Amino acid sequence: MNLTELFEYRRSYRRFIEEKPVAPECIRDMKMSLRLAPCAGNLQPLRYIFVSDRKLLEQLWPCLHWAAYLPPQLGTPAEGERPPLVVMVLYEEGKAGRMVSTDAGIALCNMTLAAAAHGVGSCILGNIERDRIRAVLGLDEHTVLFAAAALGYPAHRSTVTDMKEDGSVKYYLDENRDYYVPKRKEEDFISER
Repeated sequence: MNLTELFEYRRSYRRFIEEKPVAPECIRDMKMSLRLAPCAGNLQPLRYIFVSDRKLLEQLWPCLHWAAYLPPQLGTPAEGERPPLVVMVLYEEGKAGRMVSTDAGIALCNMTLAAAAHGVGSCILGNIERDRIRAVLGLDEHTVLFAAAALGYPAHRSTVTDMKEDGSVKYYLDENRDYYVPKRKEEDFISER
C-alpha cells in the first residue's frame, strides 16, 4: 500500500470482525509508532493501555459511544461486530504540558496509520464514559483518559465522497451499511501563494 492508499484506507470503521484478533505484528508496529511519535518538549506524557482481554472488553464496550450522526442501532457495533482491541490513551493529571492534545492527536494518527498498513481499521472515540472506564481498568482519579481507539479488521467499507452543495459534513450509510464520509475538495480549503 502506498502512502495515498494508506490515507484513503485509514477511515473510521465502526463494525469489526469481533472474533478475529488483531495480529501480533500489527500490535508490535502500533506500539512502535507510539514510541516514535513526536511530542512537545519531548515530555512523553502519554500512556497507553492495550485491551484485548474478552472479559475486560465486555465491560468497556458499553462505555464507548459511536457515530453521533446516526441512531445507535445503526452506528453502534452489534454483537459480533465489536472491536477486538481497544487502546486507551491517558496521562497523569499535572504531568502533561499544554500541548498534550496535539501530542495525543499525533500519537493516535501514527497508531491508526500503522494499524491500517496491516489492514486493521480503527475509530478514535472521544465520547467515552471516563469514570466507568477508570473503574473497569482500576485507574485512580488522577488519571486523565484522553480518548479510546477501537481497532479490528473492518466488517464494512468506509469511503470518502465529495461534499454536497449544502455543505453537510454528516456521514451516511448505504443499504449495505457501508459508510460514506463527505470531504471538501482541495480547492475549497487549500490555497497557494
